[in-house]
Amino acid sequence: MTDGQTTADFFIRGSVSRSGPELVLATKPFAVDSTARSWWYVLSTAGLLAAAVAGTLLAPHVLLKVASSVLTGLLLLRLFVIYHDQQHHAILPKSKAAEWFMWVFGILSLSPSSIWRASHNHHHNHNSKIKGSHIGSFPIMTREHFEKAPKSARWLYLFMRHPLTILFGYLTIFLHGMCLRPFVMKPREHWDCFISVLVHAGIAGCLIGFAGWQAWLLTQIIPHFIASAIGSYLFYAQHNFPGVAFYDKSGWTYDRAALESSSYMKMGPVMAWFSANIGYHHIHHLNARIPFYRLPEVLEALPEMRNPKVTTLKPFDMYRCLSLKVWDTKQQRMVALDGTDRE
Repeated sequence: MTDGQTTADFFIRGSVSRSGPELVLATKPFAVDSTARSWWYVLSTAGLLAAAVAGTLLAPHVLLKVASSVLTGLLLLRLFVIYHDQQHHAILPKSKAAEWFMWVFGILSLSPSSIWRASHNHHHNHNSKIKGSHIGSFPIMTREHFEKAPKSARWLYLFMRHPLTILFGYLTIFLHGMCLRPFVMKPREHWDCFISVLVHAGIAGCLIGFAGWQAWLLTQIIPHFIASAIGSYLFYAQHNFPGVAFYDKSGWTYDRAALESSSYMKMGPVMAWFSANIGYHHIHHLNARIPFYRLPEVLEALPEMRNPKVTTLKPFDMYRCLSLKVWDTKQQRMVALDGTDRE
């Protein structure tokens, strides 16, 4: 390394065929948080969200209230992804103020910190494994296992992966999966899940009691429905897409799981902003400590990141992703129940 060459330059200009620990190490220069920048994104998004919520209650016309409601849902999605980054300690890792702020947000967003960290960290460590990947993610069965499973098990498996389950993620994935079920299973460990349900019900009661049913619908129901539906689909499609790879224990490696089992979801600039760059999911899985606002830098800087497995939010691509049901060990592909892979 020359005197004028930075550490980042050294990593970025290295071999274009890096893999394993060497590739993960190449991302390390980008896994650096800017405290001022991170707080700006947190507080500006929270401020916009508060203004949008106020719009659902105070806007002078019903159409403005509806527009504010939709905007609230999209901003709730953005702040949730930022929350997700903070839970990974990618941003504001040493800030107690950020920890408390995000703990409260987790309660309000039906994604309490205790269950989110436990399930999502498991997901990152077991992404693309045929066995064990169901915790914190959508379940995966091999075609052989599915065909031999009892009817009730097949029904539950297909229900958990059904498009309507994803669409109504507000109830199925967040209210039930992230709050009610964890508390019932482990009440001492996930007491904050019960708090989240109580707070959510309390907000609903206050809105209905003081502002009416319309306010409840526009301020709570529609925003949570939008954020949960989009968030649930993004999470599903970024690990269930044509060309995804799954492995048994012998074939699994951390970098392969990131690059072959996590997609790059191409979005326009508006949706990329509202989703806080979660589309760069292959990079996020390679190094979860990279702040969301630096992920595009990694795509540009590291040649190994430039040929990802891609999906989009176009209707046909969504159909292809949602059609995939089981892992075919012979074809080494995710396929529909009729055996086709939709590619």
